Amino acid sequence: AQADADMVIHDKMREKSSYARKLSDFFLATDTDGNGLVTLEEFEAALEDERLLTYLGSLELDVSQTRSLFDMLDDGDEQVSVEEFVKGAMRLKGQARSQDVVAVMHDCSLIMKQLARLEDTTTQLLKTTSQVAG
Repeated sequence: AQADADMVIHDKMREKSSYARKLSDFFLATDTDGNGLVTLEEFEAALEDERLLTYLGSLELDVSQTRSLFDMLDDGDEQVSVEEFVKGAMRLKGQARSQDVVAVMHDCSLIMKQLARLEDTTTQLLKTTSQVAG
């Protein structure tokens, strides 16, 4: 039984490594200037190439929303490194995991609570300011 479990783990690790290698291959084909970074323009150009588009689709990534996909992979500098691309794409593969959805819901809940506190504070400050001015 332990040998079966080890074999399953080994197979999953091999699949993950193979998938990461395929993502890296796509990234290298997309990085047309060879600087190790992909801009939105390079990414959009790659998605106009039918061969690259088909390859990315075979990796089970939805490319229908190019800008949205790029933004999900980008860390905010308007460029995507191979590490960002592979890590982000691996998380985007297939359906969102329920664990990720729960984490997002939790974060949204915290943000809503902070926003409510900010609104209360702002309202109090406006009342205090109008009383002092009036």
